Amino acid sequence: MALIYLDDIRLNAEVSGPEGGPAVVLLHALGTNLRIWDGVVERLPATCRVLRYDQRGHGASDVPEPPYTMGALIRDAERMMAHFGLKEAVVVGLSLGGLVAQGLAVKRLDLVRGMVLSNTAAKIGSVEMWQARIAAVRDQGLEAYAPGAMERMFGRRWREVAGMPAVRAMLEGCDPRGWIGCASAIAGTDFYTPTAGLTLPTLAIAGALDGTTPPDLVRETAELILGSRFHLIRGAGHLPMLEKPDEYAALLGEFLRSIGHV
Repeated sequence: MALIYLDDIRLNAEVSGPEGGPAVVLLHALGTNLRIWDGVVERLPATCRVLRYDQRGHGASDVPEPPYTMGALIRDAERMMAHFGLKEAVVVGLSLGGLVAQGLAVKRLDLVRGMVLSNTAAKIGSVEMWQARIAAVRDQGLEAYAPGAMERMFGRRWREVAGMPAVRAMLEGCDPRGWIGCASAIAGTDFYTPTAGLTLPTLAIAGALDGTTPPDLVRETAELILGSRFHLIRGAGHLPMLEKPDEYAALLGEFLRSIGHV
């Protein structure tokens, strides 16, 4: 891992795989970091050049004062890909990362050959919902917020999910300013119209137990994109790459092969 110095921010990144290999960019969810992809990276085809990084306000990246805009997060993705010389990538976006992926594809189709929209949507929640959550985190902190978030992510039996403690630690270890900054970006984003104009190869993945971005919401977004595919992972919630890494990575690999990326 290394801190990448951009014009106005330093973002923590990890790149693996052979230079010049088919590019795959992994974008994590709100309150997590690049480690959420550990089980996926080791299962992807060895020929792939894989970039993952901590989005602003998360992990080991810088934490500017909130709020952030979705435009800033998309610009971060553009600059990180430029730094590593990546083009025509398959961008895999989880939740918040899925919004960034959609915005990046709309803005820079030259950078995005295909998308995997995982547990995400063209619009996630309402402005009022996010304002209430931001106020709660500002007043009480992420430790108080965490139990409700875990239940939404993993379902009613969240305490029994093997990977839950690691995710909870990521969330509670996140700088509240970074969480609030990115939550503000989600609150202000509605990509229904621009996403409906996309025609690039797209795989949408939902978790049957996901209370954050329920399967019907993910499917609705997939149906905006001509020719997209939808897959439901049973027995998983908001983070299927953590809960069912073999099935998740197999889906990614099959998608990459089906579009001739690997």
